Amino acid sequence: MTATIYHNPRCGTSRKVLEALRARGIEPVIVEYLKTPPDAATLRGLLKAMGMPARALLRRKEAVHAELGLGDPAKTEAELIAAMAAHPILIERPIVVTAKGTVLCRPAERFAEVL
Repeated sequence: MTATIYHNPRCGTSRKVLEALRARGIEPVIVEYLKTPPDAATLRGLLKAMGMPARALLRRKEAVHAELGLGDPAKTEAELIAAMAAHPILIERPIVVTAKGTVLCRPAERFAEVL
């Protein structure tokens, strides 16, 4: 099985999911999204595949979230996606993509949904 993980090595949940994939014999393509951020089109595709709005993928605890006023319900999907593309720290992680689907692995055990 091929898999891709949008990964932050400093995140415990992200490390846990990567270890779990490897324990199942899967060596995923690792996208360290803070080093190589997904563009807006990629983010739109991931959101569509997960069936979730952009707001659900935002990390609200990040300072830049407040600085950009992203909690404002008037912000559009396009504005939220643009903010995540410009500031990838705002993207919740990890995201796992396989032929069976795409899932935000919060909690970590959700990765099994796409295996």
